[in-house]
Amino acid sequence: MEEVYMKTPEGIDAPPGTVCRLKKSLYGLKQASRQWFSNLNEVLLALEYVQSENDYSLYIKHTTTGIVIVVYVDDILLTGSDTTQILHPKQVLDVKLSIKDVGQLHFFLGFEIGHVDGVVTMSQCKFANELIEESGILQQSVSSKLPVTPLPLNTKLFPDEGALLDAPEYYRGILGKLNFLTNKRHVLSFAVQTLSQFMQHPRDSHLTTLTHLLHYVKSIVGQGIIVQESTKLFLAGYSDSDWVVCRTTRRSVTGYIITLGNSPISYKSKKQTTISRSSSEAEYRVMAQAGAKVTWLVRLLQDLGVSDLTP
Repeated sequence: MEEVYMKTPEGIDAPPGTVCRLKKSLYGLKQASRQWFSNLNEVLLALEYVQSENDYSLYIKHTTTGIVIVVYVDDILLTGSDTTQILHPKQVLDVKLSIKDVGQLHFFLGFEIGHVDGVVTMSQCKFANELIEESGILQQSVSSKLPVTPLPLNTKLFPDEGALLDAPEYYRGILGKLNFLTNKRHVLSFAVQTLSQFMQHPRDSHLTTLTHLLHYVKSIVGQGIIVQESTKLFLAGYSDSDWVVCRTTRRSVTGYIITLGNSPISYKSKKQTTISRSSSEAEYRVMAQAGAKVTWLVRLLQDLGVSDLTP
């Protein structure tokens, strides 16, 4: 640990100007997170796990069945084909770091994980219900027929159309939570990207569209991502661009989705940072981004022992 000093706490009799040197990291220090990960890294490397060069939070132990450890701050996932081999690293981590074992994974970082007959489901049903209740749309009198698309058909939004909102905080807060919901709802990505352009000065026309999106979320509240067992893994990528969709900046929108088997594992909808002078140029920019993501995913899957991907 690097040298860190602190003022002497109250109640300690020490000469004026005396400081204390910390022997270990304390919660709240800016160095604490790095020190924690360094300590965890030493423990895992001592257990002969290999840290992935493509994702430093991923650790793999190449055994006959294989064990994978994923780290997110102080939340740790362990998975493998042999449950008995998973017990040893858990025991060592408990001795070294005093962990809490919660058993089979059912809830992680706000995501709900289900296990049914070789099928894993990942959703955000609880978060979506809380968002709908917080938004207040349940108290609104609307048609019994919920929308079937995230945005109304042929939607065109402009930054200066309609009256400014008196309380823009509501718009920003709800949209920020919808952005988190896109983690397991790729169908929301384009709509959230579109509405996020007006975060600074939202208007009533933008709020109306946001309300439409919330009602759509209500109609798909239980949906998520399904991952099924497969003897053959097929990695596929699809990309598209919406050329000059922004009337103000003349910038295009990037959109791509990458699937492994029949399950989406990476997707994105974002306004391009540079103006494309033609629709072809916009498409090439999207393909470059999607291709870079596919290249990284191939390397990551190879770290996990998946090398026979069908092109």
